[in-house]
Amino acid sequence: MSLEQREQSECERASRVLPPTPYPEPAPARVEARREHFLGEIDRQTRSRASRMALRPSRRWGLVVGTAVAAAASVVVLSFGSASTDAPSDVPPASAASVELLEKAALAAGTTPQTKVRAGQYTYVRTVGHTSVLSETAAGEMELLREDEGMEQWTSVDGSEPTLQRKGGSDNLLPGTAGGGNLNSPTYNFLAALPAEPDALLKRIREDVEKNHGAGSDSTTGPDQEAFVTIGDLLRNGATPPETTAALYRAAALISGVDVVSDAVDAAGRHGVAVARTHDGERTEWIFDKSTARLLGERTVLVEDNAWGKAGTVASSVALIDSGIVDVAGQTP
Repeated sequence: MSLEQREQSECERASRVLPPTPYPEPAPARVEARREHFLGEIDRQTRSRASRMALRPSRRWGLVVGTAVAAAASVVVLSFGSASTDAPSDVPPASAASVELLEKAALAAGTTPQTKVRAGQYTYVRTVGHTSVLSETAAGEMELLREDEGMEQWTSVDGSEPTLQRKGGSDNLLPGTAGGGNLNSPTYNFLAALPAEPDALLKRIREDVEKNHGAGSDSTTGPDQEAFVTIGDLLRNGATPPETTAALYRAAALISGVDVVSDAVDAAGRHGVAVARTHDGERTEWIFDKSTARLLGERTVLVEDNAWGKAGTVASSVALIDSGIVDVAGQTP
């Protein structure tokens, strides 16, 4: 099958899994421009990678798992990704189907009314879901458990006030975010100040992840996968400015290895279509409503048998239930 035939097949697959939406279809020229840009980026990274590899031997890093011991047992929180870093030369560009789906999600986000946010307000988000943990019993045996990730959270829009987190029936106050936020602890104001141009936004994210996941680091994830995960975390933040949300989707379309999963189920049991990226036997999925292209949630699915379970196991899953802007912590939209 030629490249043109494969792309036509991907576009037809995208049209089947995502029915027509009530906003304009992405212009074919825009989708093609995104792919052309990315193919050029892949070529540039391949040449750069080849020159770097000539200067140093390749290295393969194994999984390092930390433990915390309490009450004669220890719990290891699952950190997905376990062996090799990304290799741009070995990973295909984002598929045509994923580029089209992400563009539809961006268009949907862009039509969302802009909320006027005032100083002193909070972003609110409610989620349900789980993550996986390994528990070491007093007898020294390991067992895989699910840990509830359902919670409500109120975050100061500028990070100046403590964050209120309600989980398992208990309220906890977490420190505010110094400096107004960052990619690992974003606030509404921080997100609003991010570049609105996808290329510039992805560059900003890559610069941050390269520090801990780039060449020469001990990272087992790699910058491409970490950039994809970072964007997913920002999208799950809750009340993100519409312009920023649209830019994040378009930035994700520039990352290699992104594809579409035609049917995925979020932690609330809702079926949707997913944009996904597979790394080291685990597939990270962003699940969208098929009719509105609204983000429903995210999950990680094992595609190979490993210590965490059999292929097909949903190792973690978080669904977005509600979000918005409120005046005081503890209030709901």
